[in-house]
Amino acid sequence: MFLLTTDNRLIDDEGNLFGVINVVDALVLLLVVAVLVAGVGLVLGGGGSNPAPAPETGTAFVTLDMGTQPDYIVAALEEGDSYSPAEASNLTITDLYLAPQGDRTRVIARARLQGVTENSTLNYSSAPPRLGRVLDINTDAYNVSGRISDVGDEASLDTSTTTVVLRVSATDANAITPGDEITVGGRTTATVEELAIYPTRNTNQRQILVEANLSTHTQQDVRRFGNTALRPGQQVRLPRPGYTIDGRIERVDGGVDSESLTNRTVALELTSVQPEIASAIQVGQTERASGRTTAYVTDVTTEPTPIVSTAQNGSVVVSDHPTLRDVTLTTELGIRETAGGVEFRGERLQYGSTVVLDLGPVTVRATVVGIGQ
Repeated sequence: MFLLTTDNRLIDDEGNLFGVINVVDALVLLLVVAVLVAGVGLVLGGGGSNPAPAPETGTAFVTLDMGTQPDYIVAALEEGDSYSPAEASNLTITDLYLAPQGDRTRVIARARLQGVTENSTLNYSSAPPRLGRVLDINTDAYNVSGRISDVGDEASLDTSTTTVVLRVSATDANAITPGDEITVGGRTTATVEELAIYPTRNTNQRQILVEANLSTHTQQDVRRFGNTALRPGQQVRLPRPGYTIDGRIERVDGGVDSESLTNRTVALELTSVQPEIASAIQVGQTERASGRTTAYVTDVTTEPTPIVSTAQNGSVVVSDHPTLRDVTLTTELGIRETAGGVEFRGERLQYGSTVVLDLGPVTVRATVVGIGQ
């Protein structure tokens, strides 16, 4: 209901609305009230039925190669450690793999990355998780970094146990015992399963074949122990209190007893040996390693060592040495047929090569003079 002036007019002669308020002041007041009402509507969500959507988030799993780390860093690393470098970005370690490398430990980690997704691409800390990118992990306990070597959907690393045979030269074979474990960061990374010990040309050394189970991880279809690809010829180092196994891989996925051996008749010759050594070599003597026979003596022939001299008239004179003897052994050796030829204990067997046999009471170093078919 409108109130009118005494002369029934809305606006009087002085420009006042209802004789109370100036018209201009009334318009300004109405404008202020309209602005306030609009502001309240926006704050309460009444300004529209479609508010701006929240950004989409996503998850990816990456493998981080952290290289070699000192013991104090390895001890601090744990699955579940997390780091947020930026808003809406988070990294959490989901799996760890450790292996000895030199005097440090190789660390491979699997991590879950969470970030904003744009055009179906995950952005972690403002960039996609590309191969080769280096990511930092900063916690209250440590600061480390790792290079992305794999991106996938699995939270765990592809790890397994792989049996290998290592050829090791050592001065004290007795220090290595089946069942010995090699640990890093409180985790078992390798276990000695079996040994085969053979003599060498050096009387102070023994040739050792070590069967070991290694904790390995697979990446791009290649099994690795730490950073070493598992294939014959590669060097593997297993440090343990009291000794270190430093050997060359002979076989992968097989033990010292798993190879298929064939007996082959091999003639061996020793020249200019002392008579007591010659008499100590007997038919029936054997060499054994890891519970199997690797060599068996089937025949022994002993003759005086010839002495060749020149007479005064220039003729050649051949006589027998009064004490030294030449010995020819006929043996059955456990050999392995390979694409490269015949091998005995993993070494090439051919005419002129040297074979060392531990026959129990005597160790002989002989030259191969015949190989049967």
